Amino acid sequence: MVETVWKATSKPSPLCTFLLLIILCILGFYSLHYPHSTVINPNAQNALRFRHIFLSSASNYTIASYLRILTLHPHLAGTAPSLAIVNYVVAQFKSLHLQTHTTQYKTLLSYPTHSSLSAHFTNGTVHDLSLSDSSDDVAVVRPYHAYSPSGTAFAKAVFVNYGRDVDFQAIKELNVSVKGCIVIARRGDLPRGIVVQKAEENGAVAVLIYTEGEEVKGFERGTVMSGVGDPLSPGWAAVDDGESLELEDARVLKRFPKIPSMPLSVRAAQLILNSLGGAPPPEKWRVDLRGVGPGPTILNFTYQGEKKVGTIHNVFAIIRGSEEPDRYVLLGNHRDAWTYGAVDPNSGTAALLDIARRYALMMRLGWQPRRTIILCSWDAEEFGMIGSTEWVEQNLVNLGSKAVAYLNVDCAVQGPGFFVGATPQLDSLLLEVKDPDSEGSTVYEKWAATNAGTNIQRLSGVDSDFAPFVQHAGVPSIDIYYGRDFPVYHTAFDSYEWMTNNGDPLFHRHVAVAGIWGLVALHLADDSILPFNYLSYAEQLQRYKVFLSNLLGEDKAKVSLHPLTTSIQELVSAAKEAEDEAKSRY
Repeated sequence: MVETVWKATSKPSPLCTFLLLIILCILGFYSLHYPHSTVINPNAQNALRFRHIFLSSASNYTIASYLRILTLHPHLAGTAPSLAIVNYVVAQFKSLHLQTHTTQYKTLLSYPTHSSLSAHFTNGTVHDLSLSDSSDDVAVVRPYHAYSPSGTAFAKAVFVNYGRDVDFQAIKELNVSVKGCIVIARRGDLPRGIVVQKAEENGAVAVLIYTEGEEVKGFERGTVMSGVGDPLSPGWAAVDDGESLELEDARVLKRFPKIPSMPLSVRAAQLILNSLGGAPPPEKWRVDLRGVGPGPTILNFTYQGEKKVGTIHNVFAIIRGSEEPDRYVLLGNHRDAWTYGAVDPNSGTAALLDIARRYALMMRLGWQPRRTIILCSWDAEEFGMIGSTEWVEQNLVNLGSKAVAYLNVDCAVQGPGFFVGATPQLDSLLLEVKDPDSEGSTVYEKWAATNAGTNIQRLSGVDSDFAPFVQHAGVPSIDIYYGRDFPVYHTAFDSYEWMTNNGDPLFHRHVAVAGIWGLVALHLADDSILPFNYLSYAEQLQRYKVFLSNLLGEDKAKVSLHPLTTSIQELVSAAKEAEDEAKSRY
Protein backbone atom coordinates (compact mmCIF):
# COMPACT_ATOMS: atom_id res chain seq x y z
CA MET A 1 0.00 0.00 0.00
CA VAL A 2 1.33 3.42 -0.94
CA GLU A 3 0.15 4.84 2.37
CA THR A 4 3.11 3.15 4.02
CA VAL A 5 5.28 5.84 2.45
CA TRP A 6 3.84 8.37 4.85
CA LYS A 7 4.30 6.35 8.04
CA ALA A 8 7.41 6.73 10.11
CA THR A 9 9.84 3.85 10.17
CA SER A 10 12.24 3.11 13.01
CA LYS A 11 15.11 4.06 12.35
CA PRO A 12 37.21 18.17 -0.67
CA SER A 13 34.27 19.20 -2.71
CA PRO A 14 32.76 16.51 -4.94
CA LEU A 15 33.89 16.28 -8.54
CA CYS A 16 31.38 17.58 -11.10
CA THR A 17 31.79 16.08 -14.54
CA PHE A 18 29.95 16.52 -17.78
CA LEU A 19 29.00 13.66 -20.10
CA LEU A 20 27.99 13.76 -23.76
CA LEU A 21 25.65 10.80 -23.52
CA ILE A 22 21.98 11.88 -23.68
CA ILE A 23 19.84 10.05 -26.22
CA LEU A 24 16.48 11.45 -27.27
CA CYS A 25 13.75 9.78 -29.22
CA ILE A 26 11.11 11.90 -30.96
CA LEU A 27 7.66 10.57 -30.28
CA GLY A 28 5.23 9.93 -33.04
CA PHE A 29 1.92 11.67 -32.59
CA TYR A 30 -1.23 9.69 -33.12
CA SER A 31 -4.66 11.11 -33.93
CA LEU A 32 -6.86 8.70 -32.05
CA HIS A 33 -10.29 9.21 -30.50
CA TYR A 34 -10.18 9.54 -26.72
CA PRO A 35 -12.05 6.72 -25.03
CA HIS A 36 -14.30 7.39 -22.08
CA SER A 37 -14.12 3.94 -20.58
CA THR A 38 -12.40 2.74 -17.46
CA VAL A 39 -8.67 2.29 -16.99
CA ILE A 40 -6.78 1.12 -20.11
CA ASN A 41 -3.96 -1.39 -19.76
CA PRO A 42 -0.77 0.38 -20.79
CA ASN A 43 0.99 -0.72 -23.96
CA ALA A 44 3.36 0.98 -26.36
CA GLN A 45 0.63 2.56 -28.49
CA ASN A 46 -1.34 3.85 -25.53
CA ALA A 47 1.84 5.17 -23.93
CA LEU A 48 2.57 7.24 -27.03
CA ARG A 49 -0.98 8.43 -27.14
CA PHE A 50 -1.09 9.58 -23.53
CA ARG A 51 2.28 11.29 -23.88
CA HIS A 52 0.81 13.19 -26.80
CA ILE A 53 -2.13 14.16 -24.61
CA PHE A 54 0.28 15.30 -21.92
CA LEU A 55 2.22 17.52 -24.33
CA SER A 56 -0.79 18.90 -26.18
CA SER A 57 -2.56 19.92 -22.97
CA ALA A 58 0.20 22.34 -21.95
CA SER A 59 -0.95 25.86 -21.16
CA ASN A 60 1.22 28.96 -20.77
CA TYR A 61 -1.72 30.85 -19.34
CA THR A 62 -2.46 28.24 -16.67
CA ILE A 63 1.13 28.11 -15.46
CA ALA A 64 1.26 31.92 -15.37
CA SER A 65 -1.96 31.94 -13.33
CA TYR A 66 -0.52 29.49 -10.83
CA LEU A 67 2.64 31.57 -10.46
CA ARG A 68 0.70 34.79 -10.03
CA ILE A 69 -1.23 33.39 -7.07
CA LEU A 70 1.80 31.72 -5.51
CA THR A 71 3.76 35.00 -5.51
CA LEU A 72 1.13 37.43 -4.24
CA HIS A 73 2.82 37.56 -0.84
CA PRO A 74 6.18 36.62 0.66
CA HIS A 75 5.99 33.12 2.16
CA LEU A 76 8.99 32.29 4.28
CA ALA A 77 8.78 28.86 5.92
CA GLY A 78 7.11 28.83 9.33
CA THR A 79 5.10 32.03 8.76
CA ALA A 80 1.35 32.57 8.32
CA PRO A 81 1.64 33.51 4.60
CA SER A 82 3.56 30.27 4.05
CA LEU A 83 0.66 28.31 5.55
CA ALA A 84 -1.68 30.03 3.09
CA ILE A 85 0.42 28.67 0.21
CA VAL A 86 0.28 25.21 1.80
CA ASN A 87 -3.52 25.43 1.74
CA TYR A 88 -3.48 26.65 -1.87
CA VAL A 89 -1.39 23.70 -3.07
CA VAL A 90 -3.56 21.26 -1.12
CA ALA A 91 -6.70 22.81 -2.63
CA GLN A 92 -5.30 22.53 -6.15
CA PHE A 93 -4.42 18.87 -5.75
CA LYS A 94 -7.81 18.06 -4.23
CA SER A 95 -9.67 19.96 -6.96
CA LEU A 96 -8.05 17.56 -9.43
CA HIS A 97 -9.39 14.61 -7.38
CA LEU A 98 -5.90 13.47 -6.51
CA GLN A 99 -5.27 11.62 -3.26
CA THR A 100 -3.68 14.37 -1.17
CA HIS A 101 -1.74 14.15 2.07
CA THR A 102 0.35 16.48 4.27
CA THR A 103 3.05 15.78 6.82
CA GLN A 104 4.11 18.20 9.55
CA TYR A 105 7.42 18.49 11.37
CA LYS A 106 8.49 20.70 14.24
CA THR A 107 11.94 21.99 13.30
CA LEU A 108 14.38 24.71 14.34
CA LEU A 109 14.02 27.80 12.16
CA SER A 110 15.74 31.20 12.31
CA TYR A 111 14.47 34.77 11.86
CA PRO A 112 15.93 38.29 12.23
CA THR A 113 14.72 40.74 14.87
CA HIS A 114 17.07 43.71 14.38
CA SER A 115 20.05 44.72 12.26
CA SER A 116 22.03 47.88 11.59
CA LEU A 117 25.20 48.88 9.78
CA SER A 118 27.04 52.19 9.60
CA ALA A 119 30.33 53.19 8.00
CA HIS A 120 32.66 55.63 9.79
CA PHE A 121 34.95 57.34 7.29
CA THR A 122 38.25 59.09 7.96
CA ASN A 123 36.79 62.51 7.17
CA GLY A 124 34.54 62.19 10.20
CA THR A 125 31.33 61.41 8.35
CA VAL A 126 29.10 58.51 9.31
CA HIS A 127 26.95 56.81 6.72
CA ASP A 128 24.02 54.69 7.91
CA LEU A 129 23.68 51.96 5.32
CA SER A 130 20.23 50.74 4.31
CA LEU A 131 19.57 47.08 5.08
CA SER A 132 16.30 46.75 3.20
CA ASP A 133 15.42 46.03 -0.40
CA SER A 134 11.67 46.43 0.02
CA SER A 135 10.27 49.79 1.08
CA ASP A 136 6.62 49.05 0.30
CA ASP A 137 5.97 45.61 1.81
CA VAL A 138 6.56 45.11 5.51
CA ALA A 139 5.86 41.39 5.06
CA VAL A 140 9.20 40.94 3.28
CA VAL A 141 11.71 39.61 5.78
CA ARG A 142 14.67 41.92 6.28
CA PRO A 143 17.93 40.71 4.73
CA TYR A 144 19.66 38.19 6.99
CA HIS A 145 21.57 34.93 7.15
CA ALA A 146 19.50 32.20 8.76
CA TYR A 147 21.16 30.66 11.84
CA SER A 148 23.71 33.45 12.15
CA PRO A 149 24.47 34.12 15.82
CA SER A 150 23.51 37.50 17.21
CA GLY A 151 26.36 39.90 17.75
CA THR A 152 27.82 43.39 17.52
CA ALA A 153 31.13 44.49 16.05
CA PHE A 154 32.88 47.87 15.74
CA ALA A 155 35.96 47.22 13.65
CA LYS A 156 37.91 48.00 10.51
CA ALA A 157 36.71 46.57 7.22
CA VAL A 158 38.90 44.26 5.12
CA PHE A 159 38.20 42.73 1.70
CA VAL A 160 38.90 39.00 1.23
CA ASN A 161 37.69 38.40 -2.33
CA TYR A 162 35.57 35.19 -2.28
CA GLY A 163 36.68 34.16 1.20
CA ARG A 164 38.45 30.99 0.05
CA ASP A 165 41.57 29.55 1.65
CA VAL A 166 43.58 30.79 -1.33
CA ASP A 167 42.20 34.30 -0.79
CA PHE A 168 43.13 34.41 2.88
CA GLN A 169 46.57 33.11 1.96
CA ALA A 170 46.90 35.84 -0.67
CA ILE A 171 46.26 38.66 1.79
CA LYS A 172 48.61 37.07 4.33
CA GLU A 173 51.29 37.34 1.66
CA LEU A 174 50.46 41.06 1.54
CA ASN A 175 51.09 41.21 5.33
CA VAL A 176 47.39 41.90 5.86
CA SER A 177 45.65 40.37 8.86
CA VAL A 178 41.88 40.04 9.27
CA LYS A 179 42.12 39.41 13.01
CA GLY A 180 39.63 41.61 14.85
CA CYS A 181 38.21 42.93 11.56
CA ILE A 182 34.86 42.81 9.79
CA VAL A 183 35.40 40.81 6.61
CA ILE A 184 33.71 41.75 3.34
CA ALA A 185 33.48 38.96 0.75
CA ARG A 186 31.83 38.67 -2.62
CA ARG A 187 29.67 35.63 -3.38
CA GLY A 188 31.40 32.86 -5.27
CA ASP A 189 31.13 29.10 -5.36
CA LEU A 190 31.68 28.55 -1.64
CA PRO A 191 28.54 28.17 0.50
CA ARG A 192 27.92 31.19 2.74
CA GLY A 193 28.48 29.15 5.88
CA ILE A 194 31.93 28.03 4.71
CA VAL A 195 32.92 31.65 3.96
CA VAL A 196 31.91 32.64 7.50
CA GLN A 197 33.71 29.63 8.97
CA LYS A 198 36.96 30.47 7.16
CA ALA A 199 36.74 34.10 8.24
CA GLU A 200 36.22 32.96 11.82
CA GLU A 201 39.24 30.63 11.59
CA ASN A 202 41.34 33.61 10.48
CA GLY A 203 40.25 35.75 13.43
CA ALA A 204 37.51 37.93 11.91
CA VAL A 205 34.71 39.16 14.18
CA ALA A 206 31.92 39.45 11.59
CA VAL A 207 31.27 38.84 7.88
CA LEU A 208 29.36 40.79 5.24
CA ILE A 209 28.70 39.06 1.89
CA TYR A 210 27.54 40.76 -1.29
CA THR A 211 26.64 39.56 -4.79
CA GLU A 212 28.18 41.45 -7.68
CA GLY A 213 26.91 41.99 -11.22
CA GLU A 214 25.68 44.81 -13.42
CA GLU A 215 22.02 43.85 -13.05
CA VAL A 216 22.21 42.66 -9.44
CA LYS A 217 20.17 44.61 -6.92
CA GLY A 218 18.95 43.94 -3.44
CA PHE A 219 20.30 41.67 -0.72
CA GLU A 220 20.88 37.95 -1.20
CA ARG A 221 19.39 36.18 1.79
CA GLY A 222 20.45 32.64 2.62
CA THR A 223 21.41 30.16 5.29
CA VAL A 224 24.79 29.74 6.97
CA MET A 225 23.98 26.46 8.70
CA SER A 226 26.15 23.51 7.72
CA GLY A 227 24.57 20.24 6.63
CA VAL A 228 20.94 19.52 5.76
CA GLY A 229 17.82 18.83 7.77
CA ASP A 230 16.59 19.91 11.18
CA PRO A 231 19.58 20.55 13.46
CA LEU A 232 17.61 19.32 16.49
CA SER A 233 17.01 15.87 14.96
CA PRO A 234 20.15 14.94 13.02
CA GLY A 235 19.62 11.59 11.31
CA TRP A 236 16.01 11.09 12.35
CA ALA A 237 12.70 12.79 11.55
CA ALA A 238 11.41 15.70 13.64
CA VAL A 239 8.03 14.10 14.35
CA ASP A 240 5.85 15.15 17.27
CA ASP A 241 6.69 12.19 19.49
CA GLY A 242 10.32 11.88 18.41
CA GLU A 243 13.56 12.70 20.17
CA SER A 244 14.79 16.29 19.94
CA LEU A 245 18.16 17.67 20.99
CA GLU A 246 18.50 20.79 23.10
CA LEU A 247 19.61 23.97 21.34
CA GLU A 248 22.78 24.10 23.45
CA ASP A 249 23.73 20.52 22.59
CA ALA A 250 27.21 20.39 21.06
CA ARG A 251 25.85 18.41 18.09
CA VAL A 252 23.52 21.32 17.34
CA LEU A 253 25.94 24.17 17.97
CA LYS A 254 28.61 22.73 15.67
CA ARG A 255 26.30 23.36 12.71
CA PHE A 256 26.17 27.12 13.30
CA PRO A 257 28.88 29.76 12.83
CA LYS A 258 30.32 31.45 15.91
CA ILE A 259 30.55 34.97 14.45
CA PRO A 260 27.65 37.00 13.03
CA SER A 261 27.14 37.60 9.34
CA MET A 262 24.71 39.37 7.07
CA PRO A 263 24.11 39.98 3.35
CA LEU A 264 25.18 43.31 1.88
CA SER A 265 23.91 45.07 -1.23
CA VAL A 266 26.41 45.61 -4.03
CA ARG A 267 25.85 49.37 -3.73
CA ALA A 268 26.73 49.42 -0.02
CA ALA A 269 29.69 47.11 -0.64
CA GLN A 270 31.10 49.43 -3.31
CA LEU A 271 30.78 52.42 -0.98
CA ILE A 272 32.82 50.64 1.70
CA LEU A 273 35.34 48.98 -0.60
CA ASN A 274 36.13 52.22 -2.43
CA SER A 275 37.11 53.79 0.89
CA LEU A 276 39.64 51.10 1.86
CA GLY A 277 43.36 51.70 1.92
CA GLY A 278 46.30 49.45 2.66
CA ALA A 279 47.91 47.04 0.24
CA PRO A 280 46.47 46.85 -3.29
CA PRO A 281 44.58 43.63 -4.13
CA PRO A 282 46.35 40.82 -5.97
CA GLU A 283 46.06 41.18 -9.75
CA LYS A 284 44.45 37.79 -10.09
CA TRP A 285 41.48 39.03 -8.06
CA ARG A 286 40.59 41.40 -10.92
CA VAL A 287 38.97 44.07 -8.78
CA ASP A 288 39.30 47.82 -9.19
CA LEU A 289 40.22 48.77 -5.63
CA ARG A 290 42.84 51.06 -4.15
CA GLY A 291 43.45 48.67 -1.26
CA VAL A 292 42.03 45.71 0.64
CA GLY A 293 42.32 47.27 4.09
CA PRO A 294 42.13 46.84 6.98
CA GLY A 295 40.39 50.18 7.15
CA PRO A 296 40.77 53.01 7.50
CA THR A 297 36.97 52.82 7.30
CA ILE A 298 35.40 51.42 10.45
CA LEU A 299 32.08 49.57 10.43
CA ASN A 300 29.55 49.46 13.25
CA PHE A 301 27.60 46.25 12.74
CA THR A 302 24.76 44.73 14.76
CA TYR A 303 22.65 41.67 14.09
CA GLN A 304 20.03 40.25 16.42
CA GLY A 305 18.08 37.12 15.53
CA GLU A 306 16.12 34.33 17.11
CA LYS A 307 16.12 30.59 16.59
CA LYS A 308 12.81 28.98 17.38
CA VAL A 309 10.93 25.77 16.72
CA GLY A 310 8.25 26.13 14.06
CA THR A 311 5.92 23.81 12.16
CA ILE A 312 6.63 23.06 8.51
CA HIS A 313 4.38 21.24 6.05
CA ASN A 314 5.10 18.91 3.16
CA VAL A 315 2.25 18.28 0.70
CA PHE A 316 1.84 15.15 -1.46
CA ALA A 317 -0.48 14.08 -4.27
CA ILE A 318 -0.57 10.37 -5.12
CA ILE A 319 -1.48 8.67 -8.40
CA ARG A 320 -1.59 4.98 -7.62
CA GLY A 321 0.05 2.55 -10.02
CA SER A 322 -1.98 -0.23 -11.63
CA GLU A 323 0.64 -3.01 -11.82
CA GLU A 324 3.47 -2.01 -9.48
CA PRO A 325 1.75 0.21 -6.89
CA ASP A 326 4.59 -0.21 -4.39
CA ARG A 327 7.19 1.29 -6.75
CA TYR A 328 7.34 5.08 -6.56
CA VAL A 329 8.33 7.75 -9.06
CA LEU A 330 8.66 11.02 -7.15
CA LEU A 331 8.51 14.55 -8.58
CA GLY A 332 9.54 17.22 -6.08
CA ASN A 333 9.82 20.98 -5.71
CA HIS A 334 10.11 23.16 -2.63
CA ARG A 335 7.44 25.75 -1.99
CA ASP A 336 8.93 28.11 0.62
CA ALA A 337 10.70 31.31 -0.47
CA TRP A 338 12.84 34.00 1.13
CA THR A 339 10.52 36.63 -0.37
CA TYR A 340 8.01 36.33 -3.27
CA GLY A 341 9.86 33.45 -4.91
CA ALA A 342 8.77 33.87 -8.54
CA VAL A 343 11.93 32.15 -9.77
CA ASP A 344 13.09 30.42 -6.61
CA PRO A 345 11.14 28.21 -6.13
CA ASN A 346 7.66 28.89 -7.43
CA SER A 347 8.47 28.72 -11.13
CA GLY A 348 8.96 25.05 -10.24
CA THR A 349 5.83 24.94 -8.08
CA ALA A 350 3.72 26.32 -10.94
CA ALA A 351 5.18 23.68 -13.27
CA LEU A 352 4.42 20.93 -10.72
CA LEU A 353 0.81 22.08 -10.41
CA ASP A 354 0.47 22.09 -14.18
CA ILE A 355 1.86 18.55 -14.40
CA ALA A 356 -0.74 17.54 -11.80
CA ARG A 357 -3.47 19.15 -13.92
CA ARG A 358 -2.31 17.33 -17.06
CA TYR A 359 -1.98 14.00 -15.30
CA ALA A 360 -5.51 14.43 -13.90
CA LEU A 361 -6.77 15.05 -17.44
CA MET A 362 -5.08 11.86 -18.62
CA MET A 363 -6.68 9.95 -15.74
CA ARG A 364 -10.12 11.18 -16.80
CA LEU A 365 -9.36 9.81 -20.27
CA GLY A 366 -8.51 6.39 -18.91
CA TRP A 367 -4.80 6.55 -18.04
CA GLN A 368 -3.33 5.01 -14.95
CA PRO A 369 0.43 4.67 -14.50
CA ARG A 370 2.03 1.26 -14.19
CA ARG A 371 3.93 2.47 -11.09
CA THR A 372 2.79 4.95 -8.45
CA ILE A 373 3.57 8.64 -9.03
CA ILE A 374 4.00 10.92 -6.01
CA LEU A 375 4.03 14.70 -6.44
CA CYS A 376 5.96 16.31 -3.55
CA SER A 377 5.79 19.93 -2.39
CA TRP A 378 8.53 20.50 0.19
CA ASP A 379 8.75 23.12 2.92
CA ALA A 380 11.75 24.89 4.53
CA GLU A 381 14.23 24.07 1.75
CA GLU A 382 15.77 27.52 2.03
CA PHE A 383 16.80 26.84 5.62
CA GLY A 384 18.76 23.75 4.58
CA MET A 385 16.59 21.21 2.72
CA ILE A 386 14.71 20.61 5.96
CA GLY A 387 11.30 19.43 4.71
CA SER A 388 12.65 16.91 2.22
CA THR A 389 15.36 15.66 4.56
CA GLU A 390 12.94 15.03 7.43
CA TRP A 391 10.63 13.09 5.12
CA VAL A 392 13.49 11.01 3.69
CA GLU A 393 14.69 10.25 7.23
CA GLN A 394 11.18 9.23 8.23
CA ASN A 395 10.73 6.95 5.20
CA LEU A 396 14.27 5.76 4.59
CA VAL A 397 13.50 2.03 4.61
CA ASN A 398 10.60 2.36 2.17
CA LEU A 399 12.52 4.65 -0.16
CA GLY A 400 15.52 2.36 -0.27
CA SER A 401 13.44 -0.59 -1.45
CA LYS A 402 10.59 1.04 -3.38
CA ALA A 403 11.65 4.38 -4.89
CA VAL A 404 12.36 4.18 -8.64
CA ALA A 405 13.67 7.73 -9.01
CA TYR A 406 13.36 11.25 -7.65
CA LEU A 407 12.93 14.08 -10.19
CA ASN A 408 13.69 17.53 -8.77
CA VAL A 409 12.93 20.99 -10.07
CA ASP A 410 13.84 23.94 -7.88
CA CYS A 411 14.14 27.14 -9.93
CA ALA A 412 12.42 25.91 -13.08
CA VAL A 413 13.14 29.08 -15.05
CA GLN A 414 15.98 31.51 -14.36
CA GLY A 415 16.66 32.48 -17.98
CA PRO A 416 17.74 30.93 -21.30
CA GLY A 417 19.57 27.64 -21.73
CA PHE A 418 18.55 24.17 -20.59
CA PHE A 419 20.54 22.45 -17.85
CA VAL A 420 20.20 19.05 -16.25
CA GLY A 421 21.96 17.13 -13.51
CA ALA A 422 21.53 13.42 -12.94
CA THR A 423 22.92 10.30 -11.39
CA PRO A 424 24.65 8.38 -14.20
CA GLN A 425 22.14 5.55 -14.69
CA LEU A 426 19.61 8.16 -15.87
CA ASP A 427 21.87 9.72 -18.54
CA SER A 428 20.17 7.91 -21.40
CA LEU A 429 16.63 8.55 -20.28
CA LEU A 430 14.58 9.77 -23.22
CA LEU A 431 13.73 13.44 -23.33
CA GLU A 432 11.35 15.00 -25.82
CA VAL A 433 10.30 18.61 -25.77
CA LYS A 434 10.38 21.69 -27.99
CA ASP A 435 13.16 24.17 -27.29
CA PRO A 436 11.53 27.50 -26.36
CA ASP A 437 14.57 29.41 -27.64
CA SER A 438 14.60 27.72 -31.08
CA GLU A 439 11.23 27.62 -32.77
CA GLY A 440 10.39 24.27 -34.31
CA SER A 441 13.34 22.31 -32.88
CA THR A 442 13.78 20.05 -29.89
CA VAL A 443 16.23 20.50 -27.05
CA TYR A 444 18.29 17.66 -28.51
CA GLU A 445 18.39 19.28 -31.96
CA LYS A 446 19.54 22.55 -30.40
CA TRP A 447 22.35 20.75 -28.59
CA ALA A 448 23.35 18.83 -31.71
CA ALA A 449 23.38 22.00 -33.85
CA THR A 450 25.81 23.73 -31.49
CA ASN A 451 27.96 20.61 -31.07
CA ALA A 452 27.66 21.26 -27.36
CA GLY A 453 26.29 17.84 -26.55
CA THR A 454 24.15 17.31 -23.49
CA ASN A 455 26.18 18.55 -20.57
CA ILE A 456 24.78 16.46 -17.77
CA GLN A 457 26.09 17.60 -14.43
CA ARG A 458 26.50 15.31 -11.46
CA LEU A 459 24.35 15.85 -8.38
CA SER A 460 27.29 16.30 -6.05
CA GLY A 461 26.15 19.36 -4.13
CA VAL A 462 23.72 19.90 -1.27
CA ASP A 463 21.94 22.87 -2.78
CA SER A 464 18.46 21.49 -3.45
CA ASP A 465 16.03 18.78 -2.40
CA PHE A 466 17.69 16.02 -4.40
CA ALA A 467 20.47 15.98 -1.77
CA PRO A 468 18.79 13.70 0.84
CA PHE A 469 17.50 11.38 -1.88
CA VAL A 470 20.90 10.96 -3.54
CA GLN A 471 23.23 11.15 -0.57
CA HIS A 472 21.11 9.62 2.20
CA ALA A 473 18.67 7.24 0.51
CA GLY A 474 20.68 6.40 -2.63
CA VAL A 475 17.73 7.04 -4.94
CA PRO A 476 18.46 7.71 -8.66
CA SER A 477 17.74 11.39 -9.23
CA ILE A 478 17.50 14.17 -11.80
CA ASP A 479 17.55 17.98 -11.41
CA ILE A 480 16.16 20.12 -14.26
CA TYR A 481 16.17 23.88 -14.86
CA TYR A 482 16.32 26.63 -17.48
CA GLY A 483 18.98 29.32 -17.01
CA ARG A 484 22.02 29.16 -14.76
CA ASP A 485 21.84 32.45 -12.83
CA PHE A 486 19.51 35.39 -12.33
CA PRO A 487 20.23 38.81 -10.79
CA VAL A 488 17.41 38.90 -8.23
CA TYR A 489 18.31 35.64 -6.48
CA HIS A 490 16.94 35.55 -2.89
CA THR A 491 16.06 39.27 -3.01
CA ALA A 492 12.78 41.15 -2.69
CA PHE A 493 12.87 41.62 -6.48
CA ASP A 494 12.29 37.92 -7.21
CA SER A 495 8.70 38.73 -8.12
CA TYR A 496 6.04 37.89 -10.68
CA GLU A 497 6.79 41.21 -12.36
CA TRP A 498 10.46 40.27 -12.80
CA MET A 499 9.46 36.94 -14.34
CA THR A 500 7.01 38.49 -16.80
CA ASN A 501 9.42 41.29 -17.76
CA ASN A 502 12.71 39.39 -17.77
CA GLY A 503 12.77 35.70 -16.95
CA ASP A 504 10.09 34.18 -19.18
CA PRO A 505 7.56 36.76 -20.43
CA LEU A 506 5.52 34.27 -22.48
CA PHE A 507 6.05 31.33 -20.07
CA HIS A 508 7.44 29.18 -22.91
CA ARG A 509 10.28 27.93 -20.74
CA HIS A 510 7.89 27.04 -17.95
CA VAL A 511 5.98 24.89 -20.43
CA ALA A 512 9.26 23.33 -21.61
CA VAL A 513 10.40 22.41 -18.10
CA ALA A 514 7.00 20.97 -17.22
CA GLY A 515 7.11 18.97 -20.47
CA ILE A 516 10.55 17.50 -19.82
CA TRP A 517 9.80 16.85 -16.15
CA GLY A 518 6.44 15.21 -16.81
CA LEU A 519 7.65 13.10 -19.74
CA VAL A 520 10.64 11.75 -17.83
CA ALA A 521 8.24 10.75 -15.06
CA LEU A 522 5.92 9.05 -17.57
CA HIS A 523 8.77 6.93 -18.91
CA LEU A 524 9.78 5.90 -15.40
CA ALA A 525 6.20 5.23 -14.36
CA ASP A 526 4.91 3.51 -17.51
CA ASP A 527 7.80 1.77 -19.30
CA SER A 528 7.59 -1.97 -18.69
CA ILE A 529 11.38 -2.07 -18.34
CA LEU A 530 12.91 0.82 -16.42
CA PRO A 531 15.10 2.98 -18.71
CA PHE A 532 18.22 2.76 -16.56
CA ASN A 533 21.67 2.55 -18.13
CA TYR A 534 24.19 1.21 -15.65
CA LEU A 535 26.88 0.99 -18.32
CA SER A 536 26.90 4.78 -18.14
CA TYR A 537 27.25 4.52 -14.37
CA ALA A 538 30.16 2.11 -14.71
CA GLU A 539 31.86 4.40 -17.22
CA GLN A 540 31.55 7.30 -14.78
CA LEU A 541 33.02 5.22 -11.97
CA GLN A 542 35.91 4.24 -14.23
CA ARG A 543 36.64 7.92 -14.90
CA TYR A 544 36.62 8.63 -11.18
CA LYS A 545 38.98 5.72 -10.58
CA VAL A 546 41.45 7.12 -13.14
CA PHE A 547 41.15 10.55 -11.53
CA LEU A 548 41.77 9.05 -8.10
CA SER A 549 44.78 7.13 -9.41
CA ASN A 550 46.29 10.32 -10.80
CA LEU A 551 45.52 12.15 -7.57
CA LEU A 552 47.40 9.58 -5.52
CA GLY A 553 50.58 10.14 -7.54
CA GLU A 554 53.56 8.66 -5.74
CA ASP A 555 51.30 7.24 -3.03
CA LYS A 556 49.84 4.70 -5.47
CA ALA A 557 52.31 2.12 -4.19
CA LYS A 558 50.85 2.49 -0.68
CA VAL A 559 47.18 2.35 -1.68
CA SER A 560 45.76 -0.51 -3.74
CA LEU A 561 42.93 0.34 -6.12
CA HIS A 562 42.51 -3.29 -7.11
CA PRO A 563 39.31 -3.85 -5.05
CA LEU A 564 37.77 -0.76 -6.66
CA THR A 565 38.81 -1.89 -10.14
CA THR A 566 37.36 -5.35 -9.53
CA SER A 567 34.06 -3.92 -8.28
CA ILE A 568 33.72 -1.69 -11.34
CA GLN A 569 34.40 -4.63 -13.64
CA GLU A 570 31.74 -6.66 -11.87
CA LEU A 571 29.29 -3.78 -12.31
CA VAL A 572 30.12 -3.61 -16.05
CA SER A 573 29.42 -7.33 -16.43
CA ALA A 574 26.13 -7.11 -14.55
CA ALA A 575 25.09 -3.97 -16.48
CA LYS A 576 25.79 -5.64 -19.83
CA GLU A 577 23.79 -8.68 -18.79
CA ALA A 578 20.86 -6.52 -17.69
CA GLU A 579 20.98 -4.50 -20.91
CA ASP A 580 21.03 -7.63 -23.08
CA GLU A 581 18.08 -9.08 -21.20
CA ALA A 582 16.15 -5.82 -21.53
CA LYS A 583 16.76 -5.73 -25.29
CA SER A 584 15.57 -9.31 -25.64
CA ARG A 585 12.22 -8.38 -24.07
CA TYR A 586 11.38 -5.54 -26.45
